Amino acid sequence: MLNKEIVKLLNEQINKELYSSYLYLDIANYYADQSLNGFENWFYIQAKEELDHALLFRKYLLNNGESVISAEISAKFDTYTDFREPLAKVLEHEEYITSSINNIYEKAYKLNDFRTTQFLDWFVKEQGEEEKNSGDNIKRYDLFGSDAKGLFMLDNELSTRVYTAPSLVI
Repeated sequence: MLNKEIVKLLNEQINKELYSSYLYLDIANYYADQSLNGFENWFYIQAKEELDHALLFRKYLLNNGESVISAEISAKFDTYTDFREPLAKVLEHEEYITSSINNIYEKAYKLNDFRTTQFLDWFVKEQGEEEKNSGDNIKRYDLFGSDAKGLFMLDNELSTRVYTAPSLVI
């Protein structure tokens, strides 16, 4: 059995991951409306990855004999005035998710819940990648996005991203 506080935090993390998926789908829709199909592709795939993350937390709870508590996803999204704004929003959001996972990790470690810390190791690494990718997208946009040809090339580059299911075995 897992500690009840850990179970509560993991259930909350499921909700945060589902919100992330919904947020990224909303951003994909924004870029689709702007005919930036590469940006749309990148965020659509990101939405799928975040859904996968939620399902991994779900499976971990179930594999440990715990109940999964579905919670309402309250979603209030921004209206963007330029193509850079969603990119900055994403980095801010990924930093929030990182802090949430770190909080669960810290509590599990203090409780000597090494099973949960081992499970979370993959997410800690994943969040490093998420923050790097988000930061890189901002940097590339800042370098090339103000030029129509540069934006076109960046959009084409983002269109090459393909979905890969997570490799975490639980």
